[in-house]
Amino acid sequence: MEPSTKDRITEAALRLFSEKGYLGASLSDIAKQVGISKAALYKHFASKQEILDHIVARMDELDTERSQRFSMPGNELGGTAAYKEILAEKIRAYSKAQFLHWTEEEFPSRFRKMLTLEQYRDSGMAELYQKYLAGGPVEYMASVFGEITGSEDAAWQLALEFYGPMFLLYGLSDGGMDKARAMELLDDHVSRFIDQIEAGKAR
Repeated sequence: MEPSTKDRITEAALRLFSEKGYLGASLSDIAKQVGISKAALYKHFASKQEILDHIVARMDELDTERSQRFSMPGNELGGTAAYKEILAEKIRAYSKAQFLHWTEEEFPSRFRKMLTLEQYRDSGMAELYQKYLAGGPVEYMASVFGEITGSEDAAWQLALEFYGPMFLLYGLSDGGMDKARAMELLDDHVSRFIDQIEAGKAR
């Protein structure tokens, strides 16, 4: 099915925002990318901010869908061996999904690049950057690791150790690293991290 004009505008806008930055792309630029007049664009969006709001809403939907597919186990098993085994499987799936989501899937990848460009220019973009790419993921993993550490500080340390290399691989991938090599490095990192948890060093 052909994408609607509204979807085409959204995708063209995100493409430009990820290349020029939100402030560097005008509504005229977006209309030109779509192949419509600026007047026709106004039939779908009243402003550039409204386009951005639509992009963020779509990202929220994608994020919710991914979270539901790759959610971590609940706390019903506490810090038991069974919990650690289930957690290890979930971490492997979550890590791969996160990496592919932010580097390979076009919409999330461009969204990440837009936030990276704009986080220092706009406080709203900085908040979104923290939510999706910095504080948000670390807080989520810290809450997961809290089940096996019993310590907030230890959980945060584990979260940083887990997420830091994965976040760095986003940038290396952007810089031209072979995707297969990046995935290999990610797998190695996750395996070592899981070995640490299974060995009981998380406690």
